[in-house]
Amino acid sequence: MNPDDFVAALRSAAPYVHAHNDRVFVVAFGGESALRPDFERFIYDLALLHSLGVKLVLVHGVRPQIEAQLAARQLAPQFAGDLRITDAATMECVKAAIGTLRMDIEARLSTGLASTPMGGARLKVAGGNWVTARPVGVRHGVDHLLTGEVRRIDIQSIGEVLAQGRIALLSPIGYSPTGEIFNLRAGDVAQAVATGLKADKLVFMLNSDPDRWQLADDTGDAGQLPLGEAERLLASEGIRASLSGEDRALLDAALAAGRGGVERVHLIGSDPNGALLRELYTRDGCGLMFYADQNYEAVHEASIEDVGGILALIKPLEDAGVLVPRSREQLELEISLFDVMVRDGTVIACSALIPFPESAMAEFSCVAVHPDYRREGRAEALLKRAEESARQMGVRRLFALTTHTPHWFIEHGFVPGTLDDLPPQKQRLYNFQRKSMVLIKPL
Repeated sequence: MNPDDFVAALRSAAPYVHAHNDRVFVVAFGGESALRPDFERFIYDLALLHSLGVKLVLVHGVRPQIEAQLAARQLAPQFAGDLRITDAATMECVKAAIGTLRMDIEARLSTGLASTPMGGARLKVAGGNWVTARPVGVRHGVDHLLTGEVRRIDIQSIGEVLAQGRIALLSPIGYSPTGEIFNLRAGDVAQAVATGLKADKLVFMLNSDPDRWQLADDTGDAGQLPLGEAERLLASEGIRASLSGEDRALLDAALAAGRGGVERVHLIGSDPNGALLRELYTRDGCGLMFYADQNYEAVHEASIEDVGGILALIKPLEDAGVLVPRSREQLELEISLFDVMVRDGTVIACSALIPFPESAMAEFSCVAVHPDYRREGRAEALLKRAEESARQMGVRRLFALTTHTPHWFIEHGFVPGTLDDLPPQKQRLYNFQRKSMVLIKPL
């Protein structure tokens, strides 16, 4: 890698390093992950998360390993829909599969060779009988026998493990107070743990590619959806029918976690090239994300804390002559006139509304959108907000002065005007060297 690119990437990840430090992430992955040649690299990425201060809870699946155990014993798998029926013979396969895979995961997390990314990591992994389960019972006339569902999670014990700086590892199995063992869905375990811990993130590593789902067509840029919108879309029979049974179950678990207080749920495909790190340490990530918190991308009146972000956003446009330069001092004095759109703590769009009450007019100015987020309606959203604010102030006409983007304003209801149409105070300040076009919009 070019040294400059490396430094730039490290600096761009720094806000996420700070934001994720000491936060609780639940990461769930299927047994298919352990069969891929890049599984060791995935383990390395998990170790890196831990080294960066993330409190990790891992939940692994085991479906293909169970299938292998059944095949080795010449037993046929039994399903009702997409839910496994676990009889006594199948349960022996479940226990063998979980025991083998769990030891393999623990062994890989224990690696400490200096020649690997795990060098010096010294990870400690803990597990226990933290999941209390009950039988699924009879559904649609089918007895699921030893297939179970989560009844309770020992959140206190898991919290103590995380407080000790250890990784908590859970398998998709639970125990009843009477000593029975139940086969569980890993997604349900992950959802219950994340909800109980009030985890900051729940991450599902999928076997499919969520970017190819029909659901992804409605997620806009970078694949983020508010929880309510995700629920609305997934209520559509067409969208649900386009997904596999396994993916439907994971999506249901994702929505349940969001409703239960987990602010962000990530669904990441099986991209071998560090997808987990890209999702968590870059602004747009990869895959899909459902967010329940209202501050992921929000528009609000700017405050003094937003000055630095606004300056960084408008500086390239000022250098290009698109915007009139503003000093930090001027911006601090005018900050109450600005609205900002903030995404994950970064100012990605801004605008100012400058009132001229004696003329019942206001100027819509200093409109800027980060290059990564243009052509997605953000400037229009800021305009609508400015129009509503202007109406509340009794403004009858908006005006804008522009040298580079007259067509955008015309497309949004502005019409060409003249210098005489401006408020007298603005006429006196008009810069004849810039020769900005005057555009007016009646409200």
